[in-house]
Amino acid sequence: MAENTVKWLLLILTSCLYFASVVSESNSLMKKTYIVQMHKSAMPASFATPLEWYSSKLKSVMSKTQSEGDEDRIIYSYQNAFHGVAAQLTEEEAERLKEEDGVVGILPDTKYQLHTTRSPMFLGLEPEVSTSIWSQKTADHDVIVGVLDTGIWPESASFNDTGMAPVPSHWKGDCEIGRGFQKHHCNRKIVGARVFYRGYEAAAGKINEKTEYKSPRDQDGHGTHTAATVAGSPVPGANLLGYAYGIARGMAPGARLAAYKVCWTGGCFSSDILSAVDRAVADGVNVLSISLGGGSSSYSHDSLAIATFGAMEMGVFVSCSAGNGGPDPVSLTNVSPWITTVGASTMDRDFPASVKLGTGRTIAGVSLYKGRRFLQQNKQYPVVYMGSNSSSPDPSSLCLEGTLDPHIVSGKIVICDRGISPRVQKGQVVKDAGGVGMILTNTAANGEELVADSHLLPAVAVGEKEGKAIKHYALSNRKATATLAFLGTRLGVRPSPVVAAFSSRGPNFLTLEILKPDVIAPGVNILAAWTGELGPSSLPTDHRRVRFNILSGTSMSCPHVSGIAALLKARHPDWSPAAIKSALMTTAYVHDNIHNPLEDASTAAASTPYDHGAGHINPLKALDPGLVYDISAQDYFEFLCTQELTAMQLKAFNKYSNMSCHHNKLASPGDLNYPAISLVFPEDKAISTLTVHRTATNVGPPNSSYHVVVSPFKGVTVDVEPKSLKFTRRNQKLSYKISFTRRSPRTMPEFGGLVWKDGVHKVRSPIVITWLAPL
Repeated sequence: MAENTVKWLLLILTSCLYFASVVSESNSLMKKTYIVQMHKSAMPASFATPLEWYSSKLKSVMSKTQSEGDEDRIIYSYQNAFHGVAAQLTEEEAERLKEEDGVVGILPDTKYQLHTTRSPMFLGLEPEVSTSIWSQKTADHDVIVGVLDTGIWPESASFNDTGMAPVPSHWKGDCEIGRGFQKHHCNRKIVGARVFYRGYEAAAGKINEKTEYKSPRDQDGHGTHTAATVAGSPVPGANLLGYAYGIARGMAPGARLAAYKVCWTGGCFSSDILSAVDRAVADGVNVLSISLGGGSSSYSHDSLAIATFGAMEMGVFVSCSAGNGGPDPVSLTNVSPWITTVGASTMDRDFPASVKLGTGRTIAGVSLYKGRRFLQQNKQYPVVYMGSNSSSPDPSSLCLEGTLDPHIVSGKIVICDRGISPRVQKGQVVKDAGGVGMILTNTAANGEELVADSHLLPAVAVGEKEGKAIKHYALSNRKATATLAFLGTRLGVRPSPVVAAFSSRGPNFLTLEILKPDVIAPGVNILAAWTGELGPSSLPTDHRRVRFNILSGTSMSCPHVSGIAALLKARHPDWSPAAIKSALMTTAYVHDNIHNPLEDASTAAASTPYDHGAGHINPLKALDPGLVYDISAQDYFEFLCTQELTAMQLKAFNKYSNMSCHHNKLASPGDLNYPAISLVFPEDKAISTLTVHRTATNVGPPNSSYHVVVSPFKGVTVDVEPKSLKFTRRNQKLSYKISFTRRSPRTMPEFGGLVWKDGVHKVRSPIVITWLAPL
């Protein structure tokens, strides 16, 4: 018997080993998409075109059996912001290709995710008086913003081109056609529309054209919303089911839009995103708005960082969403210094709702519910919570699909914890189980931040503290009751703005000396245009159709900055992307509308530069910043030289000119001429003083005199030399240095600021000081 058992075990083991070897061999032969970056200057003269050379390189590493009769492996050729190809390769081929001359790097295709009206007025962009500077005519109609997203819904009134001048002659883009999208859908507002799907199809299979538009048409809504936020034409009477009624308009309503559809039902892939950036630069965009991200990786392994470096070299301003990973620290994406990284904040508008308990107590919340089902105000309804007193939620308390017992919840208001599944989906689960309403309670991760949703049944969202009280009431009282009321739109909310709890936070561990995010902008409860394909909740069971929707996320804050950048570019066409970013950062404010430091929604305490960066954007001030901190492509390259990249990795960023490292130019990454100052004291206590340098360019009156003010720090003494800057002409550059000397090292980072003042302008740089040395 034992002998037979041993034989069986040996047979099973042999079979497993054989199966493993077959799987291993199969995997080694399986083709995946890789992004291959080439150094164009290494191309031999015998090749007529770069693509011919790229193809030759690929064929040289293919095995004979793989190359014979094989389809063309190249799915994209990049030639503007990036040089190389996206190609289908086996792991073995990719490894062999790395060794070939002229190959700078090989990156696997990676999946990115989307970072999912009142704002123009809140930002001072609505000219309510004729003296407003924004009432002056600008040339913003000649600025083109490329939006990388889910496409566009061209019938929206936000894309009406009435009164717009002809498309500028420098525009080289195209209007690609497909199901539901024809040439006539482009106009003087939507000047271009393209699709990028080859990388997606290589990874996820062919797009089902019966259920998804394989064209620029947007059936998700995200791309339409972001595009309208950037440059939507004014639309009177815009609202969502009666909420947020007013004029909806983009940040730069006279700017043009080019839609680059890179995201599909299953996500967005880096090979497609890269192709869109490459194409957009060639088309002639001035600004790129990218509300998506895929985690943080080193500069040389981040294809979006490499591509946007190329876009920056060509004079294109790039803004990206910071991500929705907050309030966790170190949750940022898109942290390259040449990208403007945008966090999210609230506005002074909300959508109040209330929960009235059987005890007579009324609790404030928010909601965008508008439907046929309403709870009577003079009647109380039974309340049930399927969780426990435990602080950790369970599937039932989260109201996940299939977790609610209709026998228990039918006819009741159900309390659901926020998390795991979409907020609106929880309401659908409650509705399907027979519940008459929902109270959505925040957990510790969301704190007191309230995000309104267009629910499919009466539902109110409440903060963590009040949520705990309601849950305690329901668990301790078998006859607990409540009713829900919806109170419309409220303006003038104080305090505002507040840093959104979901907004991703620093520090930027890729390079601590580069403070990220750069700025925050409105990203909570933003009204903008919407697709005609989906209801406002985006659930398939939602059959309502609306022209506008209210969304939240850093996806919404990013296009605010993109639109403001378009306005600044129109007013100052000679400004570089770095100058525009500097103007946005140095004029940002760090106090709310009741004159207190900006608050963090997750803690209800003061936020820090790790949460809000330089502060909240202030477009009116950014138009006339006084001074800017300019940065050239060579300067950014010098910064990369401080990042321990190999010579080959540096070549990835050296596409247009033979840039090289001059190590005497940038002593440390903190010496990059960045509008924010972030210092890291090393463990070596012998290093008692750190000095950084900055160069300011005068973009204000020719004769300007500035003096410096620095906030006090407990851990260091600060000395600025010189303490005054006297300019005698416009565009003159003057340099200064800031020395920080150890005094009393701290266990936590210290925050402050440096301000140059001339009596009119206040040019502010946030300062962050970190100590690595143990005390």
